[in-house]
Amino acid sequence: MTSFKDPLKIAKLLAGFEKPWFVAGGWAVDLYLGHITRVHKDIEIAILRCDQLALQNYLRDWEFIKVIPESGSQREPWERGEWLKLPVHEIHARRKGEDPSDLEILLNESRGGEWRFRRNLSICSPLSMIGQLSEIGMPFLSPEIVLLYKAKNPTAIDQIDFENVCQVLKIEPRQWLKEAIRCCYPGHPWLDIL
Repeated sequence: MTSFKDPLKIAKLLAGFEKPWFVAGGWAVDLYLGHITRVHKDIEIAILRCDQLALQNYLRDWEFIKVIPESGSQREPWERGEWLKLPVHEIHARRKGEDPSDLEILLNESRGGEWRFRRNLSICSPLSMIGQLSEIGMPFLSPEIVLLYKAKNPTAIDQIDFENVCQVLKIEPRQWLKEAIRCCYPGHPWLDIL
């Protein structure tokens, strides 16, 4: 199995970025668990939407593409200084001849000191609770938030991530996740396990 070298490259890349950022997706699950559970095809980071231009400026030598969900996930250039609003939440950054050369950026909503779930803005969590620090010093999105995103249309990999996290998820985040899934996806099969 691989090591955490890919997230560590991102940490080195973002060492001077002064806004909060978190490893997201499957890598966040593995950072939470403290070991690699599966092969990862890419790496995603989460930032707050309000910090998007700060990141664009920080990665000024990179090319950016935004994904337009309402157009069937069509990809278009993200222009310098352009402010992205919902429903746009996914950005891809690329540069040639460097490592890392690709980065997927997921914009997260916030308001009044709270993180807000973009698919249902009534679901929230204090900003202080949305991230954790791994044993190797990597910031990652809390697993209950990662699993809430994965709950929409879970793939086989999402199911594995859910089962791995469920074995060790503490009571309070487990209850938060259960209530959030119940609100967004009534009858979801994960509810019986949570």
